[in-house]
Amino acid sequence: IKTADYLDNGNNKMAIQQADKLLKKHKDLHCAKVLKAIGLQRTGKQDEAFALAQEVAALEPTDDNSLQALTILYREMHRPELVTKLYEAAVKKVPNSEEYHSHLFMAYARVGEYKKMQQAGMALYKIVPKNPYYFWSVMSLIMQSISAQDENLSKTMFLPLAERMVEKMVKEEKIEAEAEVELYYMILERLEKYQEALSVVRGKLGEKLTSELQSRENKCMAMYKKLGKWPECNALSRRLLLKNSDDWQFYITYFESIFQLIDYNWTPPAEGEHSLEGEVHYSVEQAVKFVEERITEEAKSSRPLRGPYLAKLELIRRLQHRGCNDEYKLGDPEELMFQYFKKFGDKPCCLTDLKVFVDLLPSSQYTKFINQLLGVIPLSAPVDGDLALPADIKALQQHLCVVQLSRVLGLYHSIDKTQKLSVVRELMLRYHHGLQFGKSCLKTELQFSDYYCLLAVHLLLDLWLEEGEELAVWQSLTLLEEGLSHSPSNAQFKLLLIRIYCMLGAFEPVVELYSSLDAKHIQHDTIGYLLTRYAEALGQYAAASQSCNFALRFFHSNQKDTSEYIIQAYKYGAFEKIPEFIAFRNRLNSSLHFAQVRTERMLLDLLLEANISTSLEESIKSMSLSPEEDDIPWKDLRDNRDLTVLFNWDPKDRDISEEHRRLSLEEETIWLRIRSLTLRLISGLPSLSHAFQPKNSEKAAENGVSSKIDTIRTLLQQLEVAMDSGKRFLEQTIQYPVLGPPPTRMAGFFSNGSCQCQTSLFYLVSDIYELDTNGLEDSTDIQERIGNSLKSLLEQLTDLFNKCKGDLIEVRDGILKTHPNVLENLVFFVETLSITLWISSYCDSVLRPFKSNLQKKKKKKKETSIVMPPVFTSFLDYVTELQTLTSNVIDHIKGLEVMLTALKLEELSLEDTLLSQEEKKFTKTVQGKVQSSYQHSVQEIGELLKKRLDTVKKLKI
Repeated sequence: IKTADYLDNGNNKMAIQQADKLLKKHKDLHCAKVLKAIGLQRTGKQDEAFALAQEVAALEPTDDNSLQALTILYREMHRPELVTKLYEAAVKKVPNSEEYHSHLFMAYARVGEYKKMQQAGMALYKIVPKNPYYFWSVMSLIMQSISAQDENLSKTMFLPLAERMVEKMVKEEKIEAEAEVELYYMILERLEKYQEALSVVRGKLGEKLTSELQSRENKCMAMYKKLGKWPECNALSRRLLLKNSDDWQFYITYFESIFQLIDYNWTPPAEGEHSLEGEVHYSVEQAVKFVEERITEEAKSSRPLRGPYLAKLELIRRLQHRGCNDEYKLGDPEELMFQYFKKFGDKPCCLTDLKVFVDLLPSSQYTKFINQLLGVIPLSAPVDGDLALPADIKALQQHLCVVQLSRVLGLYHSIDKTQKLSVVRELMLRYHHGLQFGKSCLKTELQFSDYYCLLAVHLLLDLWLEEGEELAVWQSLTLLEEGLSHSPSNAQFKLLLIRIYCMLGAFEPVVELYSSLDAKHIQHDTIGYLLTRYAEALGQYAAASQSCNFALRFFHSNQKDTSEYIIQAYKYGAFEKIPEFIAFRNRLNSSLHFAQVRTERMLLDLLLEANISTSLEESIKSMSLSPEEDDIPWKDLRDNRDLTVLFNWDPKDRDISEEHRRLSLEEETIWLRIRSLTLRLISGLPSLSHAFQPKNSEKAAENGVSSKIDTIRTLLQQLEVAMDSGKRFLEQTIQYPVLGPPPTRMAGFFSNGSCQCQTSLFYLVSDIYELDTNGLEDSTDIQERIGNSLKSLLEQLTDLFNKCKGDLIEVRDGILKTHPNVLENLVFFVETLSITLWISSYCDSVLRPFKSNLQKKKKKKKETSIVMPPVFTSFLDYVTELQTLTSNVIDHIKGLEVMLTALKLEELSLEDTLLSQEEKKFTKTVQGKVQSSYQHSVQEIGELLKKRLDTVKKLKI
């Protein structure tokens, strides 16, 4: 017990000592051995722990303590398959133990052995005939059907068998729980036996469906839709709306079904019920009357309901779509929206409700409509050109709603620069005024007037990105930082700051902002791209490692966590959740972001580690990288990014569209393909450089080296194809919306020449390999080819360096102007240089043995006139120039550091009337953050290059 207590408290060393004491007295105390193993595992001694555990497991223990302890240990070792072996043995020895059988079932569930689960469930049911065990077995059949590659097998074998098993229980009247009915419904639905499923839900068994609100009605509705029973859909949704006239989903079904019935000219039967669900509406007149009645009823209700009013607008929209609105006298959409605003304008939902229907307004009416709304908001009378301000929170919410609507209708997009600036000024005055209403707000609550500030920033961003107004970006950052100081929990402020800082090339402030968002669980997949896209690209290598780790930790733990959720679902009979958990796991495994982070993380590790503390070969080994293996599920890649995480009030034509999403996914996939092929090509280098002696190609073939070069050549062809698709994609010059998906690094990769440089490097590998197999004697043309390649490589690298020249920050007319592309080009330079060095080092390993052989010959023949083959001279010249180039870049970086340190931000003129003294303080902070971030990036890049220079110096054959 003491040992277990130590383990629980995280005191692993004491636990090991305690276990050792026990084992001295009782050598065969299994449980103590396993607890010691857990202590060893947690202190990083995996091998010792595993050996101890296997000692105990080999004895096939049946005492509960040992089994439980081994289960914990194997789980921590990520070896759940060993738990199944453990309980298989225990069940053989104690065949009637309900507990061991159920542990065995759950162990199979962890590793997804569905067939064995089915058998284990039935074995359990035979020992203890409890319903849940029987249905565990049925569910395992459904899981076999879901995981079967062959759709046909699933429909003809697994599901029918499951159906027969449940029918047996139904006939014997043994169905007890709701979960069992759910399971029956699930099987019938998957077999597409919709009529049978409907009968189950409507029949006696359906009475058990009580845990969820309207569970029975929702299932009926789903089956009516599948069966195309529109009269029933209509009658049921009508009945449900009479009960609750605020349930939006049923309005949608009601309208959908009524128009289906109209299109089919449906009429009710002459006698008897209209449908299984009672009375049916089948004409527009009835729909109009029904909606009007809901509004009349709403007026009597104790709390205001939005549903009926929005239903009227929805009906108008559907009728307009069919080209027949006017004859039904439903009223003018503009007037209805105005009335709606009067009733709900102070609620935050008012904007999102009306946003859906703005296309009902003709654009010529926009300004009139907005003025009409402004007319009913109680604002104070303006004095001497001052603003008319709201006197309470309700009026502020109403006014805010109108301002947001103005942006949605595009009224702020069509005005000129001067007008935009005066709107920004007005919005900020309103923002500051509104802060008084939130004085008692907690730190975790948002200020009521926050959206004024956000809207002002959106206008400034328009000015920056559309009209090149440099000052606007600094003002937008200033306003956001100020907003955050009053409303420290406002995620929108943080997200927008992250985006803008990254666009300026400053990653340092982003790290803290992102961690303060406290992203949870699935958000690492949906919004993680905001971080991982920029960290490495902006030269913040340490932060990049960290951000990749965060994301990968989530993806890896998800594997383990999901199996726990599945086990809980079996235990509590929540069967319908199990396929959802499996789908969730698959969705994460094939996530685009997961594949990107995995690839970039390995490239980053090689960049930071290889040739410095370890050799490239060791790094590749420790990552278990192999050029032949491609672990990215290209066919199933899923884009799980949340591209609408940033609020925006842009009109439809400026907002992110489906087309943008499609293009962004295409771009991300092409870029991922280029990166992943680059990684695989690098990982193939060490296998080539196991230098075999010249002319020894038979031996080489035995070693499988020749197949390695074939792999590399194939990968190189694939890389060429990927690069071509990349070039074709970029020719479209796509502009995503400002707050839409950030573009990848691909454009920079092509325009700065890294692309050509890296490709020619991999071609060089092929030539060097050829030289290695052919020897020096008859390889003049190969040597010449290599010499030319080395020359042009230096030219390309010098070109790339020229693209890195120029200042990162300059002061122009008293305004700070940034050049983040200089930073991105530097990062690409360092990466390309690293690849150059790995390939040069391979070249070196090939040429060295040749040289020592020549020197041996020279000694033997005592001749001084042996001519050195030209490839040696080319290589030596190349290495010397590479060293000079690297030193020049290091000097350039030192220059950047000096310039950044010398930059005195205090001297910048902030003579802008938009900002108060208080706000100027924030501008200083913002500019300081950007400056400091650049300094750190340049420092990290410089450090890495110095290490690279050391490597260059070692390349002397």
